[in-house]
Amino acid sequence: MTGDDPSGTAETVVRRERFAGGPARSFMSSLDADQRIFAADLAVDRAHVVMLAEQGIVGDDDAGAILGALDTVAEAGHEALPEGEDVHEAIESAVVEEVGPAGGKMHTARSRNDEVATCIRYRFRQDLLDAAEATIELRGTLLDAAAAETGTVVPGFTHRQHAQPTTVGHLLASYAGAVARDTERLLAAYERTNRSPLGSAAFAGTTFDVDRERTADLLGFHDVIENAADAVTARDFLVEGCGAFAALSATLSGLATDLIEGAKDGHVDLDDAYASTSSIMPQKKNPDSLELVRAVAGDAVGDLTGLLSTLKGLPRAYNRDLQRATPHAWDAVDIVTEATEVTAGAVATAEWDADACAADAGAGFSTATGVADALAVAGLPFRSAHELVAEAATDLDDAEMAETDAQIDALETAAAAVLDDSLATYVDRETLEDLLSPAGSVAARDSQGGPAASAVEASLTRMRETHADHAAAVDANREALAAADDRLASEVSEYV
Repeated sequence: MTGDDPSGTAETVVRRERFAGGPARSFMSSLDADQRIFAADLAVDRAHVVMLAEQGIVGDDDAGAILGALDTVAEAGHEALPEGEDVHEAIESAVVEEVGPAGGKMHTARSRNDEVATCIRYRFRQDLLDAAEATIELRGTLLDAAAAETGTVVPGFTHRQHAQPTTVGHLLASYAGAVARDTERLLAAYERTNRSPLGSAAFAGTTFDVDRERTADLLGFHDVIENAADAVTARDFLVEGCGAFAALSATLSGLATDLIEGAKDGHVDLDDAYASTSSIMPQKKNPDSLELVRAVAGDAVGDLTGLLSTLKGLPRAYNRDLQRATPHAWDAVDIVTEATEVTAGAVATAEWDADACAADAGAGFSTATGVADALAVAGLPFRSAHELVAEAATDLDDAEMAETDAQIDALETAAAAVLDDSLATYVDRETLEDLLSPAGSVAARDSQGGPAASAVEASLTRMRETHADHAAAVDANREALAAADDRLASEVSEYV
């Protein structure tokens, strides 16, 4: 019944002989890909059978035989399953083969539609927690590295042009903040994923007196999806999850690019474990792992787009198109979670060269904004101050752009031209020298969220509190799922 049939007409418990043959059978099969939800299907089967027995829909003896057969299937593993269109059919076939016709009672009061929807949610919620945990690990690494580098002055850029000096600590903390939002998105996706469709049957409910709340509880879902048609159709939880993965991948891509650019400029040395060399240029040290992290963002966006394209225009209830939806989600899970872990390792092992960073921090007259601010504080309208400093910048050649004396001379000349006044009327030379130094420029910008060491340290304190809250949320969700596993195991033991 379940083996290979050279005629291509192997009978199955679901399709029987009429629909078991033909060249499209292998095309329609998802059995190999379903290995990912093998454990989920077994859990769903067990919870459903326990509920059927409790509701008196299936006798205790039959329930015990079915649950025992499911244990046998679990011990044998996915690779031992008989042929089938999918893991759900293959498991049912294995149960019927061991128990006999009574094994078919396992599928009472449900459809593969609600079964598969439940299995996907059961597995995807775990993937979301794993990814959230990976972001929490990355954030911890970023926060630690930022705390160690609050005094490391480094060039800051806009439009990839030298803009203002900042610090490595401020740069890394900015990514910790972005990853925190990625964690929030993953946790929010978890909340909407962790709702049970089981008991909805094909799409119109069932005539049996099922207890959907009971199976939801046994499987660790915190709620049920009320409408049966919505329950079996909905894949928006995958869209939300894939959206969170795509957003996370974009964050990782930006961080990877900043590290790659920093390595190019000699500001940071990546550990050899996250780099490689050229096949013909032995002096090269290439940031290959981070380049792949950056490339993952394109794949993750493609997964989200592919998923949405599959779902677009589908009518209510189950359509076989949905079989092609989940591979996009699984791919996003795997590649983005791994990229997050790799990025954390790269950040943790990177070494910043404070001298090289400081040497470039003032390039391009990048401390000019501080001078304009000081002039505005002294009473000059900011736009006039902006014009004055811009005029000074045009008089500086590339070599003079980072020389304090040349900068002050240019500012004095511009003050005479723009204001018909001396620069000293507004700001003394000692203050100018301090503001024109990268370290002084950074120290002056101590507003909330600024790069001054005191501001970064205060920000890191707040960010660590949020970090701890998110870690606790992941732990609480894991504990709730583990408790549900224990409840289900306890109930199954009453029958086996």
